[in-house]
Amino acid sequence: MRTNVADMRNSDGTFPAYVWPGGYPVVYLTADGGVLCPDCANLAEREGLSGNPHDPQWNIVAYEIHFEGAPYYCDHCGVEVESAYGDPDAEA
Repeated sequence: MRTNVADMRNSDGTFPAYVWPGGYPVVYLTADGGVLCPDCANLAEREGLSGNPHDPQWNIVAYEIHFEGAPYYCDHCGVEVESAYGDPDAEA
């Protein structure tokens, strides 16, 4: 988990779905421990919800580059964000 979310923004201020180099998927973590997909993280930014300490379900405080492991599910829209290398604990 990385907490310097400001460094993660694209030049237009949006949150990326993937990091470069490598094209690894990214998820965004909220103050209440929730997970947001990039689309919902950007929705929170557009709507002025992110950064509000009084609304922890939208307050984006960190991000994670999802290299390996089970998929994450967005707590807002439910979309699945798969890891770059899959889940080593999943049955083949």
